[in-house]
Amino acid sequence: MEVLYILVPLSIAIVFLAIWLFFKASDSGQFDDLVGPGLRVLQDDDRSEPKTPQQ
Repeated sequence: MEVLYILVPLSIAIVFLAIWLFFKASDSGQFDDLVGPGLRVLQDDDRSEPKTPQQ
């Protein structure tokens, strides 16, 4: 029963830490573009751009 005096505050601290980390990642732009990187993988980058001669 005495272990609850340690586990309850520890679990509450872990929950608040997880919430803080989520909001920190959200504020830094971690979740802004979830679709773009997946579409960039599918784009074909094998084509080279035609080079213009230097004058």
